[in-house]
Amino acid sequence: MPENTVHWDKVAEGLERAKGRMVWKPYGLPEIVDPSHSIFHDGEIQPAWDVSDKVIVQSSITGAFFTKRANPNQPITPAEILQSAQECVDAGASAIHLHVRDDAGYNTLSQDRFEQVVNPLRAATPDLSIDGCYVTALAGEWDEMKRCLDARILDGVPVNTAAVYTGDALFAKPVPVILEKTRLILEADAAPIIAVYADADVNNAERYLFKSGLLGSGQIWCVLPGLPGCSPMESPRQMIDGLLRMTSLIQDADPEAKILVCAAGRASSFLANAAVLLGHHIRVGMEDTVWKYPHKNDKLTSNLEAFLQIKQIVEALGRDVATPAEYRQIMGLPQRQPA
Repeated sequence: MPENTVHWDKVAEGLERAKGRMVWKPYGLPEIVDPSHSIFHDGEIQPAWDVSDKVIVQSSITGAFFTKRANPNQPITPAEILQSAQECVDAGASAIHLHVRDDAGYNTLSQDRFEQVVNPLRAATPDLSIDGCYVTALAGEWDEMKRCLDARILDGVPVNTAAVYTGDALFAKPVPVILEKTRLILEADAAPIIAVYADADVNNAERYLFKSGLLGSGQIWCVLPGLPGCSPMESPRQMIDGLLRMTSLIQDADPEAKILVCAAGRASSFLANAAVLLGHHIRVGMEDTVWKYPHKNDKLTSNLEAFLQIKQIVEALGRDVATPAEYRQIMGLPQRQPA
């Protein structure tokens, strides 16, 4: 405790002069505090915030990272991925993001496996926007990606502008790959989705995709911090600081950006909550995290659980989950033409 240096004799003198009363001049009577108006002018006081009623909540079904060893509930087979995605759509998800896996449980670009999942989803919900990752890491996958793009399977495809260690794996996209993949996505009438894991990824996107003129303002951005090796979010303060910095950098690079924040890594549901409070859209699901909460080790049991958890938060904040048709409108995607 610091030494108490209050001059109590002076306090007593002041208290006597004040007669124990605060200064009180209620000029606005009969109102004490009018939350909306002032008696001195007709301007509105504290108008409603400019925040959309609609929040996109996209379900990310399964990615390339987590195996059943990380989470026994992880959907791996086409049937598991399809069932999990359909559950989220039936519960009101705005859109679906997915990968597909091979028989060993690893990421694959198999056109057949994508179609096994995507075609039934489209048949059930024609308005549904489905995007997913064509990550070309192995020999032959570049050609497989081109076949999938030519087949017009997906509405959007992420472009990673990253050079990071994700876990113990080096994940880096050469600039020529970034540029050519973006061109091919545009040529296939799909939406390039700029996926960023760290601050530098935003700068890479700005330098190569925007300053080159390949992309203009108003792109879809997918923010993926919090995973091992990405922008760290090891505490609430790191989460807030990191999210504000990444989204501010995006808005500087692309003033009309449509930002989708992923409930990724340990930050998980807290990060999604913060994104909603900041007016951004969100992506939730078992691609981006195995955890339900940052402060507990509870594992997600399903993508439906992850979606319903965040849907409840959105509704508690007086907002609504966007429908698939509203997703297309917000993101600037055209209605899909029948095959």
